[in-house]
Amino acid sequence: MFNFTLNKLSEDDLYYNKLWDFVSLGAGPAGINASLYAKRKGLETLIVAKEIGGQLNNTEDVDNYLGFKMINANSLIDKFIAHIDSLNIEKLIGFDVISIIKDNEVFTIKLNNGKYIKAKTLLYALGGNPRKLQIEGEDKYSGKGVSYCVTCDGPFYKDKKVVVAGGGNSAVEAAIDLSKVAKEVYIIHRSQFRADKILLDRMFSNKNIKVYLETTIKKIVGNEKIEYLEIIDNKTLQSSKFYLDGLFVEIGNIPNSYLIEDIVKTNERKEIIVNEEQRTSVEGLFAAGDVTAEPEKQIIISAAAGAKAALAAAKYINKRGE
Repeated sequence: MFNFTLNKLSEDDLYYNKLWDFVSLGAGPAGINASLYAKRKGLETLIVAKEIGGQLNNTEDVDNYLGFKMINANSLIDKFIAHIDSLNIEKLIGFDVISIIKDNEVFTIKLNNGKYIKAKTLLYALGGNPRKLQIEGEDKYSGKGVSYCVTCDGPFYKDKKVVVAGGGNSAVEAAIDLSKVAKEVYIIHRSQFRADKILLDRMFSNKNIKVYLETTIKKIVGNEKIEYLEIIDNKTLQSSKFYLDGLFVEIGNIPNSYLIEDIVKTNERKEIIVNEEQRTSVEGLFAAGDVTAEPEKQIIISAAAGAKAALAAAKYINKRGE
């Protein structure tokens, strides 16, 4: 059992001088849904995050979340927050996590304001970021023709002309998926393919997929939305304009696992390895969402993983008799 004494503390200090049952680091779909389930299980629950929404902040519209045919991403975030606010779930928003240590079965989380949060169980749901091309116009047209998720945004491009940037398995799979809805699909890659042969064979058998290898995308240009790419042939150094309706960047994902990558098991991409209950290799530490090795980076999958983590955390605490 753990005992922390509260003596004449301000409302602000209550966050920092309390042993929480469950703390969610991250306020994306995984962290928010985890907090809901933890609270409903009777756990003293806190969300700590830099911002609310996670990868939803990089999306304009959502049409593949059950119960909503089409919803603006910000509106979906608002609905998530309204739900957990109805349960009076505590939140600390606007803070970066500096470090995490576990000592005597208690997790201590240091924040960038110099203060500490203590928890019996911890969910690490700090997500990841799609690897970007790092070119002019990319950020400007993100959500306005530039996308990082074919599953999320592909259906918006029915009978359109689209480009996939990348040469690995994810890029080839994206092109194959897009070929089922888009009129024309082009893969533009700065070098040669790294994808598996079986995928390449499937792709090359598809008549509406065309390939530009040894070609670099230098700039994204548009008005309200994307209009064309400035591309360069790496062999001839000749530049040209490539007109399109949408660009899908498929060059990998960078998980935000750096705070715990040295203490938990990760894969070669530094994604956190979890079991079926979202448990990491450290007792009491759970992970969910895009920071894990889960291959499908989807809102509904992250939300479900958050729920599993909270339910497992409740069982963990009950088993310890706390």
